[in-house]
Amino acid sequence: MRVAVIGAGVIGAGWAARFVLHGHDVSVFELKDETFNDLERVIERAARSYAGLGIGSAKRGTVTRHASVHEAVAEAEFVQESIPEVIELKRAVLTEIDASAPASTIICSSTSGLLPSDLQQGLIHPERLVVGHPFNPVYLLPVVEVVGGAGTTLGTIDRARNFYSSIGMKPLHIRKEIPAFVADRLLEALWREALWLVHDGIATTEEIDDVIRYGFGLRWAQMGLFETYRIAGGPAGMRHFMAQFGPALEWPWSKLTNTPPFTDALVDLISDQSDEQSGMFSLSQLEETRDANLVAILSALRAQGWGAGALLDGKSDR
Repeated sequence: MRVAVIGAGVIGAGWAARFVLHGHDVSVFELKDETFNDLERVIERAARSYAGLGIGSAKRGTVTRHASVHEAVAEAEFVQESIPEVIELKRAVLTEIDASAPASTIICSSTSGLLPSDLQQGLIHPERLVVGHPFNPVYLLPVVEVVGGAGTTLGTIDRARNFYSSIGMKPLHIRKEIPAFVADRLLEALWREALWLVHDGIATTEEIDDVIRYGFGLRWAQMGLFETYRIAGGPAGMRHFMAQFGPALEWPWSKLTNTPPFTDALVDLISDQSDEQSGMFSLSQLEETRDANLVAILSALRAQGWGAGALLDGKSDR
């Protein structure tokens, strides 16, 4: 199957790696030479991860670069757009994709928060546009939020979900169109609290990361939020947990509706702490470490037939 990737930055390159390693031929449109040249490095890093997990197609797909969007999508059966989050730019590119791709081609945008209804404006075939919002690194993290706009048909949603499932992903249909969808709204809440904790001098960037990676992050990696809290409720389950801890939501613990003043001083403080925390590693070293850690976690979950690990064998844990 031929897939087109429009934009080969961090997310686009991750998509291309997942597509190629699942046996699909990929047509790429990318303006920057240095960005396209980095694509092979991303694919090889992803290939090492797949080898560690024992997944992927026996036959790797091909990658070809094209000089225009029109050329890249002309024979594609599936298009994944991953250009910068500028709505005017996305509309212009999506309009070109819509005019150039075969009538049966599904068009997906990787946008992390722009509404698909807004992206559909001006398209000849808005019914075939859907958001397919992934997470970095795309080739290892399986979740993808699938969001339709006002003009999207259910058939498009079904076809997009089926294709994403075929490349080892966990497509989640977000039934109501809202800014930032579901995952980024959750991340935004945690991010706001983290900014306040640094701003108020309560914790450093490293200490906040340690709380997550040595604590609840490990629980979330295999069960998520609600199932974790269900266990915390003991034999009586979620009902007991809600009765016991629900009143705490009225306590003035969080600042979720506010953000600290985003001053140069705060940016410098967080940047300096982050440099002290991780500056001894290059970007490549951090990416390699991240991938190795994810492979280890996924392998452990796979041995239990649980969560994201079960997906590696095309199964579900329930």
